[in-house]
Amino acid sequence: MREVYIVDGARTPFLKAQGKPGPFSASDLAVKASKQLLDRQSFAPTELNEVVLGCVMPSPDEANIGRLVALRLGCGFAVPGWTVQRNCASGMQALDSAAKDIAIGRHDLVLAGGTEAMSRAPLLYNEQMTNWLAGLARAKDWKTRLKEYAQFKPSYLKPVIALLRGLTDPLVNLNMGQTAEILAYRFNITREQMDEFSLRSHQRAITGQEENHYPEVISVFDNAGDYTVADNGVRRDSSMEKLAALKPFFDKKFGSVTAGNSSQVSDGSAMLLLASKDAIKKYHLPVSARIVDTEWAGVDPAEMGLGPVYASAKLMQRHNLRMDNIDLWEINEAFAAQVLACLAAWQSDDYCKQYLGLNGALGTVDPNKLNVDGGAVAIGHPVGASGARIVLHLVEALRRKNLKTGIATICIGGGQGGAMLIEQVSEV
Repeated sequence: MREVYIVDGARTPFLKAQGKPGPFSASDLAVKASKQLLDRQSFAPTELNEVVLGCVMPSPDEANIGRLVALRLGCGFAVPGWTVQRNCASGMQALDSAAKDIAIGRHDLVLAGGTEAMSRAPLLYNEQMTNWLAGLARAKDWKTRLKEYAQFKPSYLKPVIALLRGLTDPLVNLNMGQTAEILAYRFNITREQMDEFSLRSHQRAITGQEENHYPEVISVFDNAGDYTVADNGVRRDSSMEKLAALKPFFDKKFGSVTAGNSSQVSDGSAMLLLASKDAIKKYHLPVSARIVDTEWAGVDPAEMGLGPVYASAKLMQRHNLRMDNIDLWEINEAFAAQVLACLAAWQSDDYCKQYLGLNGALGTVDPNKLNVDGGAVAIGHPVGASGARIVLHLVEALRRKNLKTGIATICIGGGQGGAMLIEQVSEV
């Protein structure tokens, strides 16, 4: 198996949804991030072996969005492109898929990452409306059509909101926020702890923006000439008082999970360039990091937020790593309660013995090593892109702090977890 290197990466600002379709489609966002990334390379887009893109909800005219983006980038007809979907970890899955093809020698140079325009999630016809339209289409004369028209009911116009449906697990009939409430109850996580975590996420993101800790973020311009240079969901006026004033959103009577301690619905894309040692030498490419390994795990869908616990533990066991061997962590902040639950599970002797098969607790994550520049509560969580974003920023943070080893890990709707082990390197 050949080693796989991260050469470079770029992402768009994450744009908080404003209650209407945003200015960019998912493919627009991926093209913008990828074009700036490719423009600074020493090879032409036609030299890529493949483009792999994670996306959960592409627009109706973006089928196989990976191929569409490859063509829009000028990769040419000969460069194939494909799309992966692993819910919240789609961007990480794209990186893993690309890395495996490089590792086995199939490819040498792959553009991979994720994209999502959650604000453009479609409104769908419900089943009654669909059946009514089908009956109308089958009518062959005006009498039959009149009969079909007479059967129409206003309730048929009630839409199916694809975003809400997509964020609800059909097997346990719980939305993602309700699964976070379950974890908060199981691990005795208080509302105050959630809000404190969320405030820290915003504060660290603010510091990161002010001190240029996000060199991977590019500027984007829309067709109206407006531009965005940074993640626009970061709240500079956030405070414990303002967070405490928010009402529970998913369990209005007894819950603690609010819009303020949950990740934001966002649009954005994160793209990375992966290469083999042969490609790095051929094109004289710089090197940022090495993808050491990736692990995927399954958990109860009702506790989907614990996915990182299992995936990261398996990854660390395979490489004989302890908590103090990991210099930095990026845990995607789907919900403050979800991240806090993962931390609590890792430091619990009982949980690690019963569910991870360990002799005792895996250990405690140093807060100063976790999401050092904020996370999805402040930055946003475009589901197809977040898995790639946390890997890309982990690489940047390791480089900035001159540290070696990091893990990026993410929970996945449907009851899964993903974790990627990264090592900073500067040469091959």
